[in-house]
Amino acid sequence: MSQPAASLPNKTLPGEPLPDVSLARMIDGLRDARVGLLIGLLGLAVLFRVEVLTAIRTWYESTAYNHCFLVIPIAAYLLWDRRTSLTGLTAAPIPLAALAAVPLGFAWLAAERLGIMEGRQLVLITFVEVLLLTMLGWRLWWAMLGPLLYLYFLVPFGEFLTPKLQDITTLFVRYGVDILHIPAYIDGYTIEIPEGSFFVAEACAGLRFLIASIAFGVLYALIMYRSPVRQTCFIVVSIIVPIIANGFRALGIVYLGHVLGSAEAAATDHILYGWIFFSLVILLLIALGLPFRQDEQMTPPTARPMAPDPRAPRMGLIAGIAATVAAAVGPMLALGLDRAAAASPVAIQKLSFSPACHTVTERAVPNDGQNGVSIVQRVDCGGELLDIFIEAFSPRSTAAPVNAERRRLTRHPDAEDTTEFALSTDATDPVRGWRVARSHMPNHVSVIGLWINGEPANLGLSTRLTMAMTSITGAAFAPVLVAITPVADWTRMDLRGQRELENKLALFIRQHPEITTQVREIGKVR
Repeated sequence: MSQPAASLPNKTLPGEPLPDVSLARMIDGLRDARVGLLIGLLGLAVLFRVEVLTAIRTWYESTAYNHCFLVIPIAAYLLWDRRTSLTGLTAAPIPLAALAAVPLGFAWLAAERLGIMEGRQLVLITFVEVLLLTMLGWRLWWAMLGPLLYLYFLVPFGEFLTPKLQDITTLFVRYGVDILHIPAYIDGYTIEIPEGSFFVAEACAGLRFLIASIAFGVLYALIMYRSPVRQTCFIVVSIIVPIIANGFRALGIVYLGHVLGSAEAAATDHILYGWIFFSLVILLLIALGLPFRQDEQMTPPTARPMAPDPRAPRMGLIAGIAATVAAAVGPMLALGLDRAAAASPVAIQKLSFSPACHTVTERAVPNDGQNGVSIVQRVDCGGELLDIFIEAFSPRSTAAPVNAERRRLTRHPDAEDTTEFALSTDATDPVRGWRVARSHMPNHVSVIGLWINGEPANLGLSTRLTMAMTSITGAAFAPVLVAITPVADWTRMDLRGQRELENKLALFIRQHPEITTQVREIGKVR
């Protein structure tokens, strides 16, 4: 018995032109999923509007993620490039697949309680993938898998890698100047040569090049290769090459400063040098990948056609609503916890100091996000003016608002980058938990202390976990932030003046160990 011609796979032979697949025919394959897909996407946009708006703001403000604006057009192009393999496929909604969104909701809640925005955004994209699977069905979703997975590049992910990339770049320069016999003194991320000083800033760590290179590497691998092994190998190369290249770039700028006799002259156009160098790196990646392209398999076979299911429109509507409801589990739980936190305001009071220091002015600042107030004191210590910010949060606060305030209080709004490290003095116990935030261009310095459960703490993973638990159960002490910033003309501050102020801040902290006791009293829940 012969097989019906409609069920035979259509294959494109080498050299044979592609079948005519119009955009209208591709969209027609989604006809049974359009309404449900629209409902699901609108529902996710409303439920997770904070994640969406935060991502878009990051794309706009950070040069490391400007390429994210191109991700959706690139994914659309990749779908068009695979149009032959989509011919004959039609949406076959699977409402039961929406149940996969339930555990994702709890994963989102965990990221939200831990204060990890990137985690929330990654879960959101996974919600979108689950929605698409639910609406399209296995066959159509699998045929679109490469372009759909490319949507994960919408997430501005990877900022946590910046300190490690700074370390790698500094290490590269350290060994490079030895090989080139350039006399240098390296302290942290500061590199001093006889011709001047360089600083391995966050912008110089190479994150923007690394993220853009990975996005390009995945795009290139999806277009040029069909073998998963070759695709994986090229993506790995696109990760390794920019890291090494950025080390050479930083070393080249230091060497150029040595040759020109001026570090400032060499660093003036370092951003321009960086993009030129990055363009060369991309060309190098293309050259490395071309010999291994798979031309003979660039045209995928046409998929076996699917017979339309008369139940599909109704199933699509049910699937879209089910996916939206399942995704709402996490945000609804978070809303209830936030209302509990709003019902637990904390009183605030100023700090007192030794007779050598007296308060010049003080003012209360409304803190609507925490349903309370912050206090700003200006203190005169022997002619040195310090602005001291004291801020208490709800005992049920998560790490996200605390971390946002830490960044706001310690970072100069016009600075290119900020480095943070533990404050070091001879007396370690009184300064436990205090950290220095040092900014550059302009130079700026401040110290900040965080108290969780009445004890000094750093906002690492263990502290985030503790705050995630207390956001649910409550705590005997509220989180308290204290930031201390010298009053100075930062636009004229040089590196030497910055270090002097840093030493004065360390001396002030060492001379006032009673701050911890007072902060503990401020944070006590009454």
